[in-house]
Amino acid sequence: QLQLVESGGGLVQPGGSLTLSCAASGFTEGSYAISWFRQAPGKEREFVAGLSWSGAITNYAASVRGRFTISRDNAKNTMYLSMHDLKPEDTAVYSCAASTRHTNYVSRATADYDYWGQGAQVTVSS
Repeated sequence: QLQLVESGGGLVQPGGSLTLSCAASGFTEGSYAISWFRQAPGKEREFVAGLSWSGAITNYAASVRGRFTISRDNAKNTMYLSMHDLKPEDTAVYSCAASTRHTNYVSRATADYDYWGQGAQVTVSS
C-alpha cells in the first residue's frame, strides 16, 4: 500500500504562486507514475499534470501548460506542483495520485491510478 498526503494548499490572490507537495509513504520501493488532478465545485475531476517514474515524460493539461510545473524527488518520495500566475478558475481541490500499472507513461484517466491523496484546497481570489 502506498499512502499519499498533500500539503501546501491555501488562499492566494490572482497572479500569485503556490507550491503543493505530495509525500508518499508505505510501499515506496516500487516505481510509479504520478499525477495531479483537481476538482472544482460542481465539476468533474480533471487531469492537471503528470510525470513518469524516470522523469523523462511529462504531460500537462492545456489550461495549465506554461504556468504549472510538476516535479518529483524520488529520494524523498515526494512530488511537487509549482503553480504560477494563478487564476480564479484554478480554484479547486487538488489531489495527487500514483499509478503502479503505468510507470513510464502518463495517463490522464483517473481509472489508471491506484492510490490517491486526500486532497488540498487551493482558492484563488482577491
